[in-house]
Amino acid sequence: MPETKRLFRAIGLMSGTSMDAVDAAILTTDGHSHVEPGPSLAIPYPRALRDRVAGELAQAMALTSPRPLPSSLVELERDITAMQADVVNQLLTEADMSAADINVIGFHGQTVAHRPDRGWTLQLGDGALMAAETGIDVVNDFRSADVAAGGEGAPFAPLYHLALAHSMSGYPIAVLNLGGIANVTWIGAADGAAPMAFDTGPANALIDEWALRHTGEPFDHNGALARAGTVDQDVLKSMLKNAYFDRRPPKSLDRLDFSGDAVEHLSDKDGAATLVAFTVESVARALEHLPNAPRQWIVVGGGRRNPVLMGELARRLGVRVIAAEEAGWRGDTLEAEAFAYLAVRSLEGLPLSLPTTTGVSDPMTGGTLHKASTRAA
Repeated sequence: MPETKRLFRAIGLMSGTSMDAVDAAILTTDGHSHVEPGPSLAIPYPRALRDRVAGELAQAMALTSPRPLPSSLVELERDITAMQADVVNQLLTEADMSAADINVIGFHGQTVAHRPDRGWTLQLGDGALMAAETGIDVVNDFRSADVAAGGEGAPFAPLYHLALAHSMSGYPIAVLNLGGIANVTWIGAADGAAPMAFDTGPANALIDEWALRHTGEPFDHNGALARAGTVDQDVLKSMLKNAYFDRRPPKSLDRLDFSGDAVEHLSDKDGAATLVAFTVESVARALEHLPNAPRQWIVVGGGRRNPVLMGELARRLGVRVIAAEEAGWRGDTLEAEAFAYLAVRSLEGLPLSLPTTTGVSDPMTGGTLHKASTRAA
């Protein structure tokens, strides 16, 4: 008889580079192919805290090593952790659960600098404080071991994508995450073969910044601004000359590796249209690095809610492009679920990253466990 693997109930927390919300999700999983999503919620990122993070990005990028943190980042890390601990407690309340019902929290933290070229990556999040505030064991610092071993430290959701897709048909499948940065996971077969993954370029980050500056809104609602504009082909061509697109995977990006300077002289509408086209073309350029062209693309992350972006992706890629929900997945909380899944894999000593996903030389486990001193009743 096949061995029955232990099931864990985990909470995953994720706040991506777009900083639009903190996502929290409960997942029951064995860390292998059994994944059973449970209650979830998304709490908008507090504007004041978001502004503080944005204000510290330049200082974080200038660090020569991630730790010890300067005092301003120590304070910011504490406040980020406290805010996300409140999210955990709110989720437990809404799910009618207590800390005793949860085995572990996967706490990604807030990325403020990602510099694998310098041998480090920095996610702000105090795992010990999170464990103390929630009464639940916490795994955090998922990416550092991979980077220390020579990997890119990103993307980190591909193994969860593989677990979700194991019963699907229509391979090869690409899972495209359109967060602040875009990344793709290529899955070639249903037999558990290693996926391939890498960051493709900016997704929503530049578009969101443009919308905020020109409309006062944190994103382009329904793609209305971009829909009304015209793509400046000369500007688009200049942006696509970035050497990143020709680099072979594995490869990953920091939030600040690309800027929207090239569109500054354009109107608000044309700038938005051109930035959408830039995201679409950078995804299309990823095809040059995939073993075979995907037969379908499953889109997760906030970008799937932009109908202009989704329509242009379908037109440019020429195959089926669907939102996560059409595949039976939860697009809003999938990355939070992924870090719940990875926390369980960390507890079980299983790999979190592979040579084909981050370029690390061997499959690499990781994460740091912080035990709760007491378990809440």
